[in-house]
Amino acid sequence: MHRLPALPYAFNALEPYFDTQTMEIHYSKHHQTYVDKLNEALAKHPELAEKPLEELLKTLADVPEDIRSAVRNHGGGHLNHSLFWESLKTSTGEKPLGPMIEKVQEQFGSVTVFMEQFTKEALGRFGSGWAWLAMDADKKLIIMSTANQDSPLSEGKTPLLGLDVWEHAYYLKFQNRRPEYVTAWWNLVNWDVVWKRYQG
Repeated sequence: MHRLPALPYAFNALEPYFDTQTMEIHYSKHHQTYVDKLNEALAKHPELAEKPLEELLKTLADVPEDIRSAVRNHGGGHLNHSLFWESLKTSTGEKPLGPMIEKVQEQFGSVTVFMEQFTKEALGRFGSGWAWLAMDADKKLIIMSTANQDSPLSEGKTPLLGLDVWEHAYYLKFQNRRPEYVTAWWNLVNWDVVWKRYQG
């Protein structure tokens, strides 16, 4: 059975960048619903209940057809949000340091260029979805986006850093001003976590 992971900070800890009310609703309502719906779907196939969610999303074609969409949507929603919460930290305004900045600079030329390209991807995702820094099997860094709650895992990529661009992630504070939300998010990225994911 899948469970809502504990947040490593209080709902108000990311102020003023992310507001308390949005954090509480996003986590306790939206994420919880993904967990509940995923468990509901997997209950129809108990043999899959203990299989790692990452494996289910990597091999969606092997998931029974009657629950495949639910695993894709709700399983993706659960995993994506779990990665999202872990990728945020309360100390703000820091750029990538140490080994991760070297990887980013090597791939994109500079941190500034990387941030510009990632922001463009986040703003260019039509409707609901996610912007990602991911890596391929050769550990090459890739900026990409996915629709809805789709995971890069289903496309053979490993997610390192994800930005939720569903309106429920920002509407109470930023309304339709997605660019302001993305700008605020950069202040909260936990690059230590990104580096650990890169290392595997």
